[in-house]
This record gives sequence, structure tokens and C-alpha cells, in this order.
Amino acid sequence: MNTIDSSILAKAKTWLDGEIDQESKNEILRLQQEEPEEFIDSFYRDLEFGTGGLRGLMGIGSNRMNIYTVGMATQGLANYLLACFPNQDISVALTHDCRINNTLFTKTAADVFTANGIKVYYFREMRPTPMLSFAIRHFGCKSGVMVTASHNPKEYNGYKAYWEDGAQVVAPHDKNIIAEVQKITSFDLVNWNKNEDLIEYIESDFDRIYLDKVKSLSLSPDEIQAQKNLSIVFSPIHGASGKMVPMALKEFGFENVHIVKEQAEPDGHFPTVIYPNPEEAEALTMSIDLGKKVKADLILACDPDGDRYAAVVPNEKGEFELLNGNQTGTLLSYYLLSKWEEAGKLDGNQFMVNTIVTTELINIIAKGFGVECFNVLTGFKNIAAIIRDLEGKKTYIGGGEESYGYLAGDFVRDKDGVSACALVAELIAYYKTKGKSVFDVLAEIYQRFEFYKEALISVTKKGKDGAEQIQALMMDFRLNPPKSMNGIAVEKIIDVKEGKIYHQLTGKTEKLDLDSSNVMQFYLEDGSKISARPSGTEPKIKYYFSVHAPLNNRSNYRKVEAELEERLEGLKRYFS
Repeated sequence: MNTIDSSILAKAKTWLDGEIDQESKNEILRLQQEEPEEFIDSFYRDLEFGTGGLRGLMGIGSNRMNIYTVGMATQGLANYLLACFPNQDISVALTHDCRINNTLFTKTAADVFTANGIKVYYFREMRPTPMLSFAIRHFGCKSGVMVTASHNPKEYNGYKAYWEDGAQVVAPHDKNIIAEVQKITSFDLVNWNKNEDLIEYIESDFDRIYLDKVKSLSLSPDEIQAQKNLSIVFSPIHGASGKMVPMALKEFGFENVHIVKEQAEPDGHFPTVIYPNPEEAEALTMSIDLGKKVKADLILACDPDGDRYAAVVPNEKGEFELLNGNQTGTLLSYYLLSKWEEAGKLDGNQFMVNTIVTTELINIIAKGFGVECFNVLTGFKNIAAIIRDLEGKKTYIGGGEESYGYLAGDFVRDKDGVSACALVAELIAYYKTKGKSVFDVLAEIYQRFEFYKEALISVTKKGKDGAEQIQALMMDFRLNPPKSMNGIAVEKIIDVKEGKIYHQLTGKTEKLDLDSSNVMQFYLEDGSKISARPSGTEPKIKYYFSVHAPLNNRSNYRKVEAELEERLEGLKRYFS
């Protein structure tokens, strides 16, 4: 029998005594009596802004996504905006993807903003995350909200908060907004008196403004014209990108695009997949089936809110192979830098950005082209922060993270699956005119810079107990640092939270010049790198693995790949 902590009971009582609907009150009482574990998980904490804002299971309670937590978060954000921009006209942009309750939660946010005298630019129809980011800057908004849980299962929803630069909220604003939310001790402090006159709808003509920006990223129009019949399959996986990606591909000049009809209509139940996550091969089954029928040169898919993308290409055996986020990020970075160099535009005043858990190959490629590459913590908001800091000083080319996120150009300040899909199609067309396949290009990169291969495992630990277990795992790494992994000595440990670099073999310690985050990185004597990081948006701890070796010639591609895969499997066994 579960013993319910008094603080949890007290939190639930504030909800029962508050101005919430009777149906929700009945559900709280039912959970307490019939599902005590669920009751505890629903109230043991408040949802917090992590790397992706608010995100959680839908349901009643302080640790759930519902109209009350959305309302409280919005009131806190509204209070903070009013304090930050006194005596100014304040506006925000709002949209959502296809998820269950998305229109309800977005309308709730709009009601609370307008009740506080804040103008809302409200997308008439659902649109992908990058368009929300772009709209904030376009309309001169001070903030914005995207209601989505990205690639999480259907039971989840979320609330991404953005600042005036079009990027997700970063410190100190994130903590300050939470502080404002925590001041709201009663639902009576949420202003629900909406003002419809303060809502201006963003109509579909805004699509053209965004698409013109996307089209400006194209670097190989002649090659696209030569390959305009490139066979492309696309799936939005029931999400918000179903209109914009095909339009972007058409704008670039591709005329042979096939949509996965079974996944074309928005549907928050995601009926054709287990998880709406393009990282998962299962989610791409229908896309690959269609790809076989139409002899596709490229298969593309986006997650529900359209900020992340996946690419599948035929290999030398004619079998479809899913490229991971490190591979597509490598290809895009190499292509962009090659084209900028070809055009004579690299003058030392450009830069790229990479995250610390993404392949280091991108850093090495940038250096090979004489371009500075900044390394930041996981979360695209950290990439956007570098773009903001260097705005008007240096030119951003591109950057991304291993979780299938990439951004070229700076008119959007979050990862952009729409433009990434169009650019992947363009680079396929460009290299095809040169007689090169994707794997020929990867081999070219690996021969020049070394063959890097990565892997990821995620360990899920749900609920309050799970969160405590994850923290205990990270603490154990710090208290009992491993001397070897899979029989290979640990040469160096980076503790990002403590801001220290420990050289195991010499005993020396250095200071790390990076913001604090609960991440541990282990560098082995054979060049392998392992990063351990609790997820900021899911109840998981993630382990990222990277190994590398020289590739002397194209014919050894699969042989070296197999050797690297064997090293990765050994490391994965060690951690699992």
C-alpha cells in the first residue's frame, strides 16, 4: 500500500479547494482512492520549464498538462512579460500541432494573455514549430507559445515558451517565469477574463512569407532543375508539417513528391505508429513501403510539430537505410560549407554551432573549412543563444543536434524540419548530378576527416521513483568514477554540472568553460566518447556513444563501419 506524503495531499487539497470544474475534482478523489501511484505522480511536483518548456502527461494535477497548469504557466509568463516591458505594447504569437487537447490548451493560453492586456497573433490553422519561431520575429512579438509534445507518445502534451528573439526561453528568463508561476498559489490569481478584441489571426498568406525565406536557402538551383524528377516520399506522421514540407519541396523545384496518404491527415492519436518519432524505424514503415513502390531516391518524414526530420536513402544494395541525426547533420554541414566555399563566401566571418552530445565530426569539418564552430549544451535554445549573441557580428551558416534537428540560416531560431527536408533533397540532387550517392559523399567526408559513428541508448525511469533513480545514477558516476569501460581505460572525465575536467591518468583538473548542466562525459584511450545525460523533456537517462577510425579508401566503408559498430555494441553492453 502506498503511503502518500503529506505535502502531496496538501498540494491536491489546494486543487480541490480551488476554482476548478467538478469533473476534475471528482477525478482527483478517484485517483487518490483507486490509483494512489498515479495520484502521487500527478501531484508530487509542479511541471517545470526544462530544455523544451512544459511537457508532461495529460491529466489532472500539478504534474500534468491540463487547462489549469497551462493557465497558471501562461499567467506567470504574462506577469513576467508585463514586468519586463512596462508601458509597452506587448504581443505574443501562438500555434499548435495535431495533439489531443491542442486547440483547448492554445485557446486557454490566448484567453489568459488577452485577459492580461497582451495582444495575441493566433495562427488560424496549425503550423509547425519553425513557423511560430519565425512569426515572433516577423510580427515583433515579445514572446510566443507552441503547444506540442514534439515526438512524445500520444498521452503527452507540452508548451514551448519562446522569447522575443524567436528562440525558446533560456536563463534567466526560464527560472524567472517559473518564479512568477510559483507566486500563483490559487487559481483565483489566474485572469480568465479573455478579450477577443486582442486576438489577430494569422492567415494562410503568411505561408508565402515563410516559404520565400526557406527558398532563399537554396544553393543549387541548376542541379535541382536537372534532377527535378527525383523521386521523393514524404510523411508528416499525422502532424503539422503535412502542408509546408511539400510546398517547400515544390518551391525548391522538385516535381515528383509522393505523400504517405495514411499519415497525411493530422491526428493526435497517431493511429499508424507506436510513437510519432522519426528516429524510430517503425514510424517510417509506411514511408518505406511507398518508397519501394515509387523507387524513391529519398524518403523524408517529420515529427508532429515539424521541427525535426528524418531521411532514408537507398544504399549500394538498393535497400533503404535510415540515416541517423549525426549523419544527416554531417551531410548538411559539409554540403553547406562546400557550397559557401565554392561561391567564395568563406572569409573567416562565418560560424556554425554544434551540441556537446552531437558528433564531433561536425566540429572537425568546420575547422577543415576554416570556419569557427561553437559547442553548446543540448537544446536548440542554446544554439539560438549563440546566433543571437553574434547577430550583426558574424554570419551563421548552420548547426544542429543529433536528435534529428538542424537549422540553416537565421530567420528561424529553432530547429526547422521544413527547411532541413528541402535542403536534404537539394544535396541529394546536387551530388547525384556529380554521380555520387549519399554513401559516396559520406565516404568522401570520412576519408578526409575520419569515420565517425555514433549510437544512443535511452533508459526510461517513470514517475517519482524513476526521477530519483536517474539522479542516483548520475551521483554514482561522480562519487565512483569508472577507471575503464569495456576494458578500455578512461582517460578524461568532463563533469559539466561541476564545471570540471578530470584527467584520470595524470590526476590534473581543469576548469570547464561551459554553463552548468547535469551531464557527464567520458573519453577513453581509444578515442571513444560516452556522454550520460538525463533528458530534460522525458523520464529518461540517455547515453550517447561515439567512436572513430580512419577510412583509407571507399571500398573499406562497410568493413570499417562494422568494426566501429562492434566497438559501439561493446560500450552499449557495458551501460545496459
